[in-house]
Amino acid sequence: MSANSLVSGVESIHQNPAVRPQDDFFKYVNGKWLDESEIPSDRSSDGAFMWLRDRSEKQVREIIEELSNSPAPIGSNAQKIGDMYRSFMDEERIEKAGISPIAADLAKTQSITSVEDFLAVMGDLESRGGGGLFYTFVNNDDKDSSTYITYMGQSGLSLPDEAYYREPEFESARTGLLAHIAKMFELAGISDGASHARRIMDLETEIASHHWDQVRDRDAELTYNKVTYAQLQELSHGLNWPLWVAASKTPQKVIDQAIVRQPSFFTGIGQMLRNFDRDSWSSWLTWHLLSGSASFLSSAFVNESFAFYGTALSGTPQLRERWKRGVGLIEGSLGEAIGEIYVDRHFPPTAKDRMVQLVQNLIEAYRVDIDALTWMSPETKKKAQEKLNKFTPKIGYPDKWRDYSALSISPTDLIGNLNALAKFGQDYEFAKIGAPIDRQEWHMTPQTVNAYYNPGMNEIVFPAAILQPPFFDLHADDAVNYGGIGAVIGHEIGHGFDDQGSKYDGDGNLENWWTEKDRDEFEKRTAALIAQYDALYPENTPDTHVNGALTIGENIGDLGGVTIAHKAYQISLAGKPAPVIDGLTGDQRFYIGYAQVWRGKVRAEEMRRRIATDPHSPAEFRCNQILKNVSEFYEAFDVKEGDALYLPESERVEIW
Repeated sequence: MSANSLVSGVESIHQNPAVRPQDDFFKYVNGKWLDESEIPSDRSSDGAFMWLRDRSEKQVREIIEELSNSPAPIGSNAQKIGDMYRSFMDEERIEKAGISPIAADLAKTQSITSVEDFLAVMGDLESRGGGGLFYTFVNNDDKDSSTYITYMGQSGLSLPDEAYYREPEFESARTGLLAHIAKMFELAGISDGASHARRIMDLETEIASHHWDQVRDRDAELTYNKVTYAQLQELSHGLNWPLWVAASKTPQKVIDQAIVRQPSFFTGIGQMLRNFDRDSWSSWLTWHLLSGSASFLSSAFVNESFAFYGTALSGTPQLRERWKRGVGLIEGSLGEAIGEIYVDRHFPPTAKDRMVQLVQNLIEAYRVDIDALTWMSPETKKKAQEKLNKFTPKIGYPDKWRDYSALSISPTDLIGNLNALAKFGQDYEFAKIGAPIDRQEWHMTPQTVNAYYNPGMNEIVFPAAILQPPFFDLHADDAVNYGGIGAVIGHEIGHGFDDQGSKYDGDGNLENWWTEKDRDEFEKRTAALIAQYDALYPENTPDTHVNGALTIGENIGDLGGVTIAHKAYQISLAGKPAPVIDGLTGDQRFYIGYAQVWRGKVRAEEMRRRIATDPHSPAEFRCNQILKNVSEFYEAFDVKEGDALYLPESERVEIW
């Protein structure tokens, strides 16, 4: 095999030929890199995704710094981007200000005397971007995709998940949080931080006891509970909704009807507020104001927050450079304004044209595959084909850019800018209620290295930034592109047919289109995949097993993605034999292309956090465990009984 194989798209420089592909394909393709690379000190993971994110970040930085160093008309997107960045990068001003930008709000959180005071202050903080006891967002009604509705869900915790408050393995995180809270109170000049910390931990432990766990929380049917405003008040008796609505500046129409994702959580919170303890809730509100603001205050707060959330919880030794944090802030607040410039500079029309063809071939492969399924009845197949025919692909960037004209940004007031951005974002979301569905809206920016499936719109979305090597290379052989971006496309289409996405019809409505027998057969297959993943543990955290039930949706997406992408590659050949390049067949290059995109490593602390909270499996299993179930992979690399990646045919899971 040639070391210089750019024409094929195979990055052989990262391979470890001492590893047999039949035993560990992940290490065969990525082993040299895994052995020799070090995770940069300012992050918790590294790999193919991160390389593209680095590239995108640098390109976005160039745009932002150009705008921040050039005069622009007041009110223009260029002015807002430049001034937002300047307000964050003005370290001297921020250091001098210390705690003063939030001093008035701290005084309010410490002076509450009643549950009414608490809700009024919390609501006011939420109207300016602060966190609260629950979250809200606006999206299609899951059972009426032609209308918008508000969703409400559990929140109020400082640790990543409710399990962190009860599981023995997270004891060190709980101990660390107590010390971190006490230190933050000390930095803010608030006495007796240890007592505040103990009250907050006790209160959050009780809040966590009302949280749904990660597996239950991803169930589309269990989390669909439509209520009227009167029913919401009855459900969470003890939470004064009229007071909160007024304080948070939430238009009444926004919660005239809502979908409550975890009803028992809201009931539990209502009970807690009926037994209101002034000292505990005052400490909690003060803490969440401090913690939520820490990244935008002086360096003492920034460093202390990072020491806990960055280092203790995720294992990252070093805080990112300020420019990187500034770029991330602009991305999260003015993302489409940046995206419009990014696309113009970095996304050639030819890339979009090639992607359109790839997507068409993937959809056609799914069409052929569904017809060929032996376990599904003609009745359900017909419904599946109807859903597939209604898929909407979005590639590169939106056809309509977001209008930021209602937003005002100052070059000298960072906290004020954050408040303005929060209000702008809330107004944007609230305005959807009662308005027609906007099917042109994107929920990722073009410069985001990712992709998604939206069940309520039945759409698959691929931002421009992911359409680069090793995922997609305009100059590379098709085999590697189908193994890379093709499997990503197949994965996102697959979410429409995973354990939750398959509950939605082609119009985006949560509606059962399966026969009972077909659903039972589907769930038998998914149960087998869950069992496979339950037995797995990452190499660097052997004490932590993957949660097969939490990751099943993504695992189905991965398995369907690589299976269908391979079929789409065969369709692209139009009956012609695939060329042999650098001694590799087309199928071999395809699977190498698949393994290349999962090249990555994660710090042990971060791996434990992800396994507890992330529905995606670790990269090594997204490669090896998936391929164990793919018979075409066995043929491509001559995998036989006795090889580590061999799984008896009777145990292989095939869904799509």
